[in-house]
Amino acid sequence: MGTTSHILLHIKLAWPSSPILIMAPGEKIKAKIKKNLPVTGPQAPTIKELMRWYCLNTNTHGCRRIVVSRGRLRRLLWVLFTLTAVALIFWHCALLISSFYTVSVSIKVHFQKLDFPAVTICNINPYKYSAVRDLLADLEQETRTALKNLYGFPENKSRKRREAESWTSAWEGTRPKFLKLVPLLAFSQDETSKARDFLTGRKRKVSGSIIHKASDVMHVHESKEVVGFQLCSNDTSKCAVYTFSSGVNAIQEWYKLHYMNIMAQVPLEKKINMSYSAEELLVTCFFDGMSCNARNFTLFHHPMYGNCYTFNNRENETILSTSMGGSEYGLQVILYINEEEYNPFLVSSTGAKVIVHRQDEYPFIEDIGTEIETAMATSIGMHLTESFKLSEPYSQCTEDGSDVPISNIYNAAYSLQICLHSCFQTKMVEKCGCAQYSQPLPPAANYCNYQQHPNWMYCYYQLHQAFVREELGCQSVCREACSFKEWTLTTSLAQWPSEVSEKWLLPILTWDQGQQIKKKLNKTDLAKLLIFYKDLNQRSIMESPANSIEMLLSNFGGQLGLWMSCSVVCVIEIIEVFFIDSFSIIARRQWHKAKEWWARRHAPPGPQGQDNLGLDIDDDLPTFTSALRLPPAPGTEVPGTPPPRYNTLRLERAFSDQLTDTQMPAES
Repeated sequence: MGTTSHILLHIKLAWPSSPILIMAPGEKIKAKIKKNLPVTGPQAPTIKELMRWYCLNTNTHGCRRIVVSRGRLRRLLWVLFTLTAVALIFWHCALLISSFYTVSVSIKVHFQKLDFPAVTICNINPYKYSAVRDLLADLEQETRTALKNLYGFPENKSRKRREAESWTSAWEGTRPKFLKLVPLLAFSQDETSKARDFLTGRKRKVSGSIIHKASDVMHVHESKEVVGFQLCSNDTSKCAVYTFSSGVNAIQEWYKLHYMNIMAQVPLEKKINMSYSAEELLVTCFFDGMSCNARNFTLFHHPMYGNCYTFNNRENETILSTSMGGSEYGLQVILYINEEEYNPFLVSSTGAKVIVHRQDEYPFIEDIGTEIETAMATSIGMHLTESFKLSEPYSQCTEDGSDVPISNIYNAAYSLQICLHSCFQTKMVEKCGCAQYSQPLPPAANYCNYQQHPNWMYCYYQLHQAFVREELGCQSVCREACSFKEWTLTTSLAQWPSEVSEKWLLPILTWDQGQQIKKKLNKTDLAKLLIFYKDLNQRSIMESPANSIEMLLSNFGGQLGLWMSCSVVCVIEIIEVFFIDSFSIIARRQWHKAKEWWARRHAPPGPQGQDNLGLDIDDDLPTFTSALRLPPAPGTEVPGTPPPRYNTLRLERAFSDQLTDTQMPAES
């Protein structure tokens, strides 16, 4: 047996190798081991084998049932169930992602007790007429003469203080200043190129654009004429005519324009003295069932409303709070209006204005103030709503206005109204060179007057029109505050005092105010105000993100667990198999193809006769069977080892000379 193996080994060495794939011995061993071992993940030779391995080993039951199920129908059903579940997962996950990026909010409402707000009260008439009559004498005379020329008003003698003032006193010895600067005109609806001048009563040509402003007074019958005034720029000779459908609005707007020009030149201290003091305005005061007086109010001077007084202001040591809800536990005041001191052309109604606001908030009386009638008791029930909004990316609100590029000219907390007024006042200073009288002064600026700024009226109206049309950019720059308080007011009225009670009530109030008021009070001079909380509950509206990262992951987990019974580990497994392992298999296959292509392209030319496959040396020695299957060498003959002579395989003499001790004894 040993001799035979020796001879076969020599035959294999002598015989040419067969045309098989060249592999190193170590690689062939690895290939055999891999063939016998089970397939695992990245070691799978193909994507199909990888998917089969995954379906057999995954925790997602649908994929496993596809492989192990018997029968085509059952396997098809599991394929449909699994694909439906995957589609539902993608659909729900898409909805969750869409909901997450819509930056929606949820609102929580809760109730709690609260403090009493600040209350600012102003007389509608800013200054006592007797104190400003000398300053406004020329303006009032021109206004009356213009009214007489246009409407033919007779002399009015209903009031004692106007008995000596004649409506028929014309321009004897004086020249009209205000009507010449800003002429009042009456236009016919059929002819707008000509207008009748209030001053002369004659028609004149009118140039420039005509801007019609809405009227506060409604007319049932259409008027054949509209009233307005003309403003011109001295620098460019451009003019604009502002018309009103009612002469009441035209006269008041024209008068107010000149009034602001005059009062802008009066020092602040003098204006405070010309307005009402706290002792004059406040007759009686009660809060939460206890008496109060003028010392509980803080002076606040408004350019258009004169001296205003704020109750429970931030300058007080402590913020007051009410013990209970209801009219008996709020603020109760009786106001002295003094109708005889009213300016007849500046205001056309009598009473006071009140506004409820935060302690650090600026009171915009002219915008959101509530009017109080004389000879009436006005009850205002309050309900507070506090809102907290989320800033970016959920909304465009601002926390304190520090990120808004508008300088706050008010000594108060930021609000949208403050930003808009500050923006307009800043633009006014930039474009017109002066500040508008009804708003606070910006730094290093002066109020407008036509002695120093002759074009400010035309500039102001043009700028205001641009502001209303949102051409100044203020509305796009200013943003709403993220947190704010809003008081919802419910107002009710009752006649006060009643006819039976005024006989004793008015004399007592006159006696109480004897030092401040030198006359007998009547009911048209008084107004009663009650401000109270309807209840002590505060409604807070707070925004919170409707979707967060935690909720998004939780929703994803719920969908995966509901439809495919997957966990986080299962998701990681899916990512590993379907992305990492699949990519590595594809990359490895492409890498081998690239290596083979590179080796074929850059292989050096072999020696002559290398084309003969019979001369290729195999890693493993050829067997006798493979040697017999060698094809003939192509082309020219290549010298090779001749085939062996088969008589050499005879074994007679291979072991003929045996040792003596190994010889078998002969049979007898």
